Amino acid sequence: MQKTMTIEGMMCGHCEATVKKGLEALDQVEQAQVSHEKGTAVVTLNAEISDEALKKAVEDLDYKVTGIQ
Repeated sequence: MQKTMTIEGMMCGHCEATVKKGLEALDQVEQAQVSHEKGTAVVTLNAEISDEALKKAVEDLDYKVTGIQ
């Protein structure tokens, strides 16, 4: 299962790496493909996780999640 997150505030590759690390620290996240150019993170999940938990993981890093599909 995949979810696509729309994230504001990522400006560079370092931002991408920070968000990727934060998302992949969650047990349910198998992989996160983060793009600061697109402002997205495509998250591959190995178990159910709430959108709120994904949002919190990113917003705790000082980025803003504007949508999850």
